[in-house]
Amino acid sequence: MTENARDGVLYYGDCLDILRGRDLNGERYIKDESVDLIYLDPPFNSNRVYNIIFREPDGRGAASQIKGFDDTWTWNDDVAELLVFLKALGGKVADTMVGLEKILGFSNMFAYLVMMASRLVEMKRVLKPTGSIYLHCDQTAGHYIKIVMDAIFGPENFRNEIVWHYGLGGSSPRQWSAKHDTIFMYSKSKTMKFVPQMVPAKSQMLKGELKKMDDVWDIPTINNMAKERLGYPTQKPEALLERIIKASSNEGDVVLDPFCGCGTTIAVAQRLGRKWIGIDITALAINVIKSRLKDSCPNAVYKVIGEPVTVEDARRLAESSDSEARYQFQLWALGLDGARPHGKLKKGADRGLDGRRYFEVPGKTEAIVYSVKSGHVSAKDVRDLARVVDREKAAIGVLITLEPPTKPMKEEASSAGRYKPPGLEEKTYPKIQIYTVEQLMKGEKVEWPRYLKDTTYKTAPRVKRVDSCASIKYGRLLEEE
Repeated sequence: MTENARDGVLYYGDCLDILRGRDLNGERYIKDESVDLIYLDPPFNSNRVYNIIFREPDGRGAASQIKGFDDTWTWNDDVAELLVFLKALGGKVADTMVGLEKILGFSNMFAYLVMMASRLVEMKRVLKPTGSIYLHCDQTAGHYIKIVMDAIFGPENFRNEIVWHYGLGGSSPRQWSAKHDTIFMYSKSKTMKFVPQMVPAKSQMLKGELKKMDDVWDIPTINNMAKERLGYPTQKPEALLERIIKASSNEGDVVLDPFCGCGTTIAVAQRLGRKWIGIDITALAINVIKSRLKDSCPNAVYKVIGEPVTVEDARRLAESSDSEARYQFQLWALGLDGARPHGKLKKGADRGLDGRRYFEVPGKTEAIVYSVKSGHVSAKDVRDLARVVDREKAAIGVLITLEPPTKPMKEEASSAGRYKPPGLEEKTYPKIQIYTVEQLMKGEKVEWPRYLKDTTYKTAPRVKRVDSCASIKYGRLLEEE
């Protein structure tokens, strides 16, 4: 499989590390002037923790609410190091950061701007001379972000301040209701690509004719019942991305989203025949994107880089001193079998339940519950899982481990009995199953009636355009036989 035959690359990691990073051959992951269009919807610094809501089969959402990302930035040593880097660049970038430091001090807002500026510098490097960048923001930090973008891309390359107007949301008796986001468009040079987009004229005199679209876009937000809604808190409508991608790129061009979240940019780029690069720092987002592509573009050819590709990689992630990294190991391990995270119950701990998946049998929905263990395991862990299965009235329980199960663990699992799908075939399945990370990485699958409909993730609508086919497996592209 050649690089040209691939539709895209999905990176798991901090976009700054990926943009600066190099492969084993010393080549940059993303080469200089190799990207035609960048769209980014970064955290807005609104000091909010965003949760992803996974709806249960009965419509409930609260029990499966898990932290997606934390939109809160604080000043620390890492940010201070980035500020040193930005000042060392000299010129307008350094002058701008010095000025913002005087205005804002070492505040959370300044930390956010330093974080963004360091990444925007790298984005300018990878953008082609004919390329454009669209940065999506809101009133929280937009006025400062434009100053930073002027410093990096040059005020002469500012093209538009696009207003995305929407009607949903609350109102305030004390001020005007905030009903829009801002999208700043900059080019790398004067020779940028741009195809004006046309819309039907509203005037009665011009009825039936088309007119060029302006910079105020009335596009509805995604309501809770929309087919494209995946539960991601900041998910943007596909119509918004389609407008941007059609205007500033051609078929075969490369589109980069360095904060790709649930993958809307990727899905639209794939549908429109563009190549794409997506980056996200959470294993959960990577799992959601893979599930989305499986549903909407089942023949998409792409590679995933940054996920563990060996057991030792997984062990390093699991045994990290960073609690967030250990949590990402849990999310990644669940994704090996297509399970989704259970999250936290509102009133306390997860009570031995880390993940779930669902499948439909005649008359009801059955659940598989998962427990992930990265340390020493024993028969007690199997008994604990069996109690969770009973408590949750689940069909099957799965224990994912780093270490191989002991003989007593296997015996305990065997004693739990077997599950028979109601009203279906005579085949039965082990009630408690134990899989090591190594087994799952090699492609072994949890036993359940896979011919039945899997309802673990909300299914993304399938797109009409599907040009290619391949499969992925944890960072290595598999050639089609």
